[in-house]
Amino acid sequence: MKQLTKAEEDIMQILWELEEGNVAAIIEEFPDPKPAYNTVSTIVRILETKGFVTYKKKGRGHIYYPAVKKSEYSNQRIHKLMDGYFQGSFKSMVSFFVKKNEVSMEEVEEMIKEINKKE
Repeated sequence: MKQLTKAEEDIMQILWELEEGNVAAIIEEFPDPKPAYNTVSTIVRILETKGFVTYKKKGRGHIYYPAVKKSEYSNQRIHKLMDGYFQGSFKSMVSFFVKKNEVSMEEVEEMIKEINKKE
């Protein structure tokens, strides 16, 4: 799976939230100042080329929707981060974030309880 630029990822976050939308609907979700229509349209077409977005025709326009699930992309990005900075060790990555973000033992225990609930 290809990596997205910041601008591409911003649009994907919106599409994942909306589930589908035309360029105008995507722009509407951006905070002010909103990007130009042509800019968003170009980025959406790039996302289509990369296989992240697909569309269906509606009248003379297009309705875009994600072709890649957010969970799939997130999982791939986390593994890339883990491989690139933590030698593929999930334990090292979690340890780093716990230490850098000053997470208390109570919070770690709560996280473990949440993980155990999902199993």
